[in-house]
Amino acid sequence: MNAQLQPSQVNEAGHMAIGGVDTLKLADQYHTPLMVYDVDQITGQVARFKKVFEENNVDYVVSYASKALAIKAIYQLLKPAGDHVHADVVSAGEMATAFQAGFPAARLTFHGNNKSKQELVMAVDHHVGMIVLDNFHEIDLLTAVLEERDATARVMLRITPGISAHTHQYTATGQVDSKFGFDLDSGQADQALQQVLANPRMDLCGVHAHIGSQIFELNGFEMAAAKLMAVVDHWRQDYCYLASIINVGGGFGIRYVSADHPLKPEEFVDAIVKTVKKEAARRHLPLPAIWIEPGRSIVGPAGYTLYTVGSRKDIPGLEPYVSVDGGMGDNIRPALYQAKYETVFAADPTQKAAEHVRLAGKYCESGDILADDVPLPKTKAGDILVMLDTGAYGYTMASNYNRNPRPAIVFVKNGHSQLVVKRETLADLVALDQSYTLE
Repeated sequence: MNAQLQPSQVNEAGHMAIGGVDTLKLADQYHTPLMVYDVDQITGQVARFKKVFEENNVDYVVSYASKALAIKAIYQLLKPAGDHVHADVVSAGEMATAFQAGFPAARLTFHGNNKSKQELVMAVDHHVGMIVLDNFHEIDLLTAVLEERDATARVMLRITPGISAHTHQYTATGQVDSKFGFDLDSGQADQALQQVLANPRMDLCGVHAHIGSQIFELNGFEMAAAKLMAVVDHWRQDYCYLASIINVGGGFGIRYVSADHPLKPEEFVDAIVKTVKKEAARRHLPLPAIWIEPGRSIVGPAGYTLYTVGSRKDIPGLEPYVSVDGGMGDNIRPALYQAKYETVFAADPTQKAAEHVRLAGKYCESGDILADDVPLPKTKAGDILVMLDTGAYGYTMASNYNRNPRPAIVFVKNGHSQLVVKRETLADLVALDQSYTLE
């Protein structure tokens, strides 16, 4: 059996099951390509994050990073988790989705490196709980919005801690040369601090940093936590300001393929908490609240994509191309930054591989290869394949390239399934088009 599958994921018929639901039945009922999420995997990971904080007896927030999957159902799923479970948003669209889902605005954090005035107005008018200031332009823009609306806002300052985590260059964010945050060494962060402290409409709550995504090593997070505590100490001594929150971001790596050996996500958090405690004691600082922003580690392993096999191309001496009915339109990560996934045969995920293939998408790009060197039984047109750990960034980065509709999303739990995002129709694809009338 694939190492990523549990015995419970193979049912009595020998088929792969997700949340107790047969994947062949899911494909038959909802068609493919289809994204399927195991609800218990999502809520279980959130509970494990909460547990590690509570066992360490610290104030905390687990803030779900919406960019991993921003649909109404995920906010509705997280809402009952309580006041210690928040969500962070980076656009008017993500905010609006959370509002539509009934997620409390007070439990939202608004991020982004180029927030528009309209987005800030939206956040202020809806009383979003925290706004993370990323640059001087945003300080000025938010100041103007608060004055116009005669309002106040809770804010944090995002800094670039100068820590380069071991990750893909496109997902590294903590190094000095980054589009995000205020630089420490140049004095930008101190200047921003003084501007915000002088503004009576802004309640500065703390400091934020994020060092990257899909990180496997503890030391980067430990260094980031220590750096944030050093900043807190510096601001206390030099500016008589004591931050009550440090936000260490997210980026906890998950297993995609057998070569990946990450720690459990909660182990990263435990190391962060222990570092903060040690630094607080060493520097004689009160222990701040610790916020994290996991996204991938919450929804990534809980998500699966079902595809139907179509054409096949055999080339003597080379791996054959097995094409499926999806591809870079529903998962651009392999083309964008060489992301890798494992795939199983839905009808018998324990069946031994008969060949290694290249799993190709249906889009008109040579780079539309979902996975290389995939071990599979001999497949034929109509067979269902299940790609594992596709829950993060697939749908949120999906496109209508080649005018293909985006797939449906189904949540499963205890043997039951529910459609939470409808499949786009051909009518949806042209709904915004206008007829040409110029002469």
